[in-house]
Amino acid sequence: MNTTEALLKGILATVGRTAFPPEALYKIVAPTAGSDKQILAYNLCDGETPQTEISKKANLDPGSLSRSIAKWVEAGVVIRAGGDHLPLHLYPLIKALIKTEKKAG
Repeated sequence: MNTTEALLKGILATVGRTAFPPEALYKIVAPTAGSDKQILAYNLCDGETPQTEISKKANLDPGSLSRSIAKWVEAGVVIRAGGDHLPLHLYPLIKALIKTEKKAG
């Protein structure tokens, strides 16, 4: 990743946190209990990992992942980046937030 890409990802993460605070992002990505695979898949959407690889690493059905990514794109929390249109999240969900949300939810 070059400097420009790193800066743009940093800007996206900063603006993303303003538009979608962590609690709101969590509810979009993991709307139901037991969504650990969804969170992993979302965090793997780094703009550099192909969807097929995300599916394998998160142990999700490719069709299910495709539908999830389509929902995330529609919600505005994932974009398609680069010439290969790889999924790129606004910012990763951190484990501390996930534990807090599970207890609160």
